[in-house]
Amino acid sequence: MKVLAKFYMGLLLVATTGMLVWGVAGFFEYFTGITPFIKLQNDAYPGAVQFVHWFLITTTGATFLLGYFTRWKWTPFAMVTLFSNLAVLCTIQTFDFMSAQWSFGAYASEMVSYVVHSIFLLLSSLSKSRFNHFQS
Repeated sequence: MKVLAKFYMGLLLVATTGMLVWGVAGFFEYFTGITPFIKLQNDAYPGAVQFVHWFLITTTGATFLLGYFTRWKWTPFAMVTLFSNLAVLCTIQTFDFMSAQWSFGAYASEMVSYVVHSIFLLLSSLSKSRFNHFQS
């Protein structure tokens, strides 16, 4: 079980690194209009929604990476808060601005991933030892 937990933590590291890169690239395109490698802006979203989108993605990636490497004890709680904000944003984007490229299946899998990540960060022994939360 410990090997699986380490693997999952590694996946979170890779995913949040990807989120940070994606968020910075999205902000770059948002502010400059220059497409970094592929078009990242969704024309269906208003500018303010697009800004919040990139802000949350960048902040989530940066928070986990900084928290992981500094062993910040509040990392799991900060991540649950950020995941819940991303879930709300995803709900708004999906149901208010649904485009042909998005589906309910993708929405549902994103929601499930936020719940699974949150449970892992709050309850796994690896996370508890890494971030020293829930310690007496």
